[in-house]
Amino acid sequence: MQLFYTPEITATTKHYTFSKEESKHIVRVLRKKEDDLLHTTNGKGYFFKVKILISDQRNCTVEIISCEFQEPKNYRLHLAVAPTKMNDRYEWFLEKATEIGIDTITPIICDHSERKVIKEERYTKILQSATKQSLSAYFPELKPAISFVDFLKEHTDEQLFIAHCEETHKKSLKQVLQPNKDVTILIGPEGDFSPTEIESAIAKNYIPVTLGDTRLRTETAAIVACHSVAFMNQK
Repeated sequence: MQLFYTPEITATTKHYTFSKEESKHIVRVLRKKEDDLLHTTNGKGYFFKVKILISDQRNCTVEIISCEFQEPKNYRLHLAVAPTKMNDRYEWFLEKATEIGIDTITPIICDHSERKVIKEERYTKILQSATKQSLSAYFPELKPAISFVDFLKEHTDEQLFIAHCEETHKKSLKQVLQPNKDVTILIGPEGDFSPTEIESAIAKNYIPVTLGDTRLRTETAAIVACHSVAFMNQK
């Protein structure tokens, strides 16, 4: 099944016109015609079955035939991940985390960050593509980039963790993670969090954790954390 992303559609919508770009893809590339059926999601939990009324490559218009609500997960995962020096590595993380299942992503700028500017529009497109690929009814929220210090001031979930590589006392994530509860995990840049940042996070009730016995790249650590939380919450 091919899934389209239409955030404007709600449970009460009767008709919808796709954007010029999507209309062109539907009519010229997929060669869809009047009365053909399509599937779409608004990224807010609803799947829609729609029927093409006007097969126009500039304004493809559909009628909503049915909608189905997908219950959300029993937890929410927020990963705050420092942008990587190589941008394609961060984009890979965004794609895979969306496929695995993530709710919120915040790029955090840390003391050792080499990249401090993100491509928000580009990242959003990657999230959209991955949402459609994974046939998910929920579109992850991409927060604006924020400094590590400011992030600590604003976020307080039920479970707070910071994954770092310093040779200090840490617990395994699987030992301390509790299923069915919202969780925020901090992942640092290539140079890791600074000692000051680690101390600041601990002072804000973040639990220092390890994600395994080997040293992981930023994007790999983020994926391991994402998958670990998803696995621990499997029914």
